[in-house]
Amino acid sequence: MELIKTKFFNDVDKNCPLNDYPRPQLQRDNWQNLNGVFQYAIGMTLDKIPDEFNNNILVPFAYESQLSGVCKQLKPSEILWYRKTFSVNDNINNDRILLHFGAVDWKCKVYINETFVFEHIGGYIPFDIDITDQLTDGENVLHVAVYDPTDEGWQQRGKQALESHGFWYTGTSGIWQTVWLEGVSKTYIEKVKLLPDIDYDCLKVNAKLNGSADKIVAQIIDGDQVLVEKEIQSDDSIAFEEYDLWSPENPKLYDIRITVYENDKAVDTVLSYFGMRKHSIRVVDGLPRLCLNNEPYFHNGLLDQGYWCDGGMTPPTDEAMIYDIAKMKELGFNMLRKHIKVEPARWYYHCDRLGMLVWQDMISGGRPISQLLAGVLPNINVRHVKDNKYKAFSREKPEWRENFRTELFEMIDSLYNSVSVCCWVTFNEGWGQFDAYEIGHAVKKYDPSRFVDHASGWHDQHGPEFNSIHRYIVPVTLPLRDGRPFVLSEFGGYSRIIKKHVWNQKKSFGYIMYPNEKLLSAAYKLLFKTQIIPLIKHGLCATVYTQVSDVEFEVNGILTYDRKIVKLDEKMLKEINAQMHY
Repeated sequence: MELIKTKFFNDVDKNCPLNDYPRPQLQRDNWQNLNGVFQYAIGMTLDKIPDEFNNNILVPFAYESQLSGVCKQLKPSEILWYRKTFSVNDNINNDRILLHFGAVDWKCKVYINETFVFEHIGGYIPFDIDITDQLTDGENVLHVAVYDPTDEGWQQRGKQALESHGFWYTGTSGIWQTVWLEGVSKTYIEKVKLLPDIDYDCLKVNAKLNGSADKIVAQIIDGDQVLVEKEIQSDDSIAFEEYDLWSPENPKLYDIRITVYENDKAVDTVLSYFGMRKHSIRVVDGLPRLCLNNEPYFHNGLLDQGYWCDGGMTPPTDEAMIYDIAKMKELGFNMLRKHIKVEPARWYYHCDRLGMLVWQDMISGGRPISQLLAGVLPNINVRHVKDNKYKAFSREKPEWRENFRTELFEMIDSLYNSVSVCCWVTFNEGWGQFDAYEIGHAVKKYDPSRFVDHASGWHDQHGPEFNSIHRYIVPVTLPLRDGRPFVLSEFGGYSRIIKKHVWNQKKSFGYIMYPNEKLLSAAYKLLFKTQIIPLIKHGLCATVYTQVSDVEFEVNGILTYDRKIVKLDEKMLKEINAQMHY
């Protein structure tokens, strides 16, 4: 591979990278970022702290990434140990101290002052630990031990591999999202779920407390103006009648401040936000259509894998996240399909405030399925193999399937308040797929406010909620109508190599390769003019072009992997996107 760097590489704060508030949907003032230089060592067990830590690693960048300063592949036989000495800042020295991890891949154990405090399994979901009782005055020591088998395991891991090749990418092991402390009172708000309802002009609020309160007060705020103030129950509804609807064209957000009182004294206050929007499906002129705010709305999107040539799965900076979203919106797209990865919470915040719809994939897992299921049958148009053949789909053990279900709903909970997230994609191209019909319905029941794509690409179980097709190289055609909206959830992949801006020039690949911007742009335009745009009037409801950026060996991005070049003609992209509507 070539050690290319993004244009954000030199902007990384080596003392405390990604130092913006990490959880915009539940903010408190009293927090402390622990990102920065940790020490690390390689051990053989999760249970014995190594005697020596002689190497440094920059957190929150994964062990395998350039920005971590290590850039090595963690082996399944190795345990990665972190060590960090810290003192709790005076401003957060509250009744209780919580230690937060944005994500640690995959299985980890956490120690404070050499006392074991927590074990977590799952590489993409945030978690927190109350470490108050383990802390001492002055300096404290955090140890984190991580085991990650990458593609030698059964766990949810997306496209990570011990050896990157084709569309399998470098692994991400260890801490790869922000580590931070938060001070809270004995009684505090653990979680808040917000559900806007534009049909009944209200906001539904569910606040989960740790402890009990005498009173909970919610304020809806626009800028400096309090629009509504109401004393609420922990599960309540707030009437809210004068508002602007949220959409990509008008991404209007409102703040909500929730305060908990005991004996008429405020003991906890959190700030969150929401947007008034609704996603639904209705029949228009005889065709099922996706709707936003009760009006037909075409989803014109891109596959977004969220990899960075220097940070791996971790964006180098907050500005790097913003760049991808803002640039795609500037080019005329209104949706990103976040492909088998969960981003840091701030990525969704930027989609919310900038106005970008998000289709959120669940992370694929299980051992690789056969080439027959993954490649041969779909390419001869056999995309309906029953997925209760657990062994064939590499989900034979009940605990593997249960772990998937657990992490799926943990992901939904963690992103529930994200205004931009409009669709849950439970399985992609049969990878680790099982019981997709039942799971799709379970997700729709759990969150009826969003769309569900139960089996993106193949193998369709005729579940909720889309007829979801992937089509590369061969022409895009209209499937048989079955009452569900037709979405082209992956297609395109037109490619171009640009010297000095690729991961590996000799091994770079794409579905169809073009030598320069002019020919690539002409082919893109022809594809949309002749195959895509004509299908919209016949039932096409959404498109997901592959993809936002190159990723390692794949060179089918609109952007180069280093985010330094737009590979297609920007004016042409804007002109085509202006025609992508009902």
